[in-house]
Amino acid sequence: MAVSAVAFVGLLVVVAVLRAVELVISRRHQQALRLRGVRAGADPDFVWMVSLHTAILVGAALEVVLLRRPFIPVLAFSAATVFVLSNALRWWVIRTLGTHWNVRVMDSAGLGVVTAGPFRWVRHPNYAAVFLELAALPLIHTAWITSLMGSLAHLRVLSLRLSAEEAVLSQHPDYRALMLHKPRFVPRLFGRHRAWPDV
Repeated sequence: MAVSAVAFVGLLVVVAVLRAVELVISRRHQQALRLRGVRAGADPDFVWMVSLHTAILVGAALEVVLLRRPFIPVLAFSAATVFVLSNALRWWVIRTLGTHWNVRVMDSAGLGVVTAGPFRWVRHPNYAAVFLELAALPLIHTAWITSLMGSLAHLRVLSLRLSAEEAVLSQHPDYRALMLHKPRFVPRLFGRHRAWPDV
């Protein structure tokens, strides 16, 4: 196996370890929120999110090793740049949300609506960052099938997850007043805001 492939598989292992660390942080935040009276919302699609993230990591490794995908420096540099920037955005979100952040749907808007950091411009910067991260990661070593199929599946999983999460959050008048006019993922640079924009 080529050195670049070994290094890529090593990167995937590091990402998997970081996901495990995030789950530990998430559990701590969930416990803190429950102690403050926050209830968990309906989250039937969580298992699909976990399965998707796992499948992309495993799929990227298998595609590179079994199909002997080449290492293309220009593509690797571009994908790695997106991967690093999306991770920076994700950790910015985690830091901004504090104990509000976790991987489950929690009805924490009653404790206050976070409008700082990237939430000044969009409602769901974390989901945008995760989507970009998981689309870019396989492309670092040209695992384009995993990137394409994973992204298509991710769109479906995100639509289900957002429906569940926004059904919980939109029950709070403060959330509707502070976040309703903002797009979900992409900051609006020009033009007037519309209520509950799609992106």
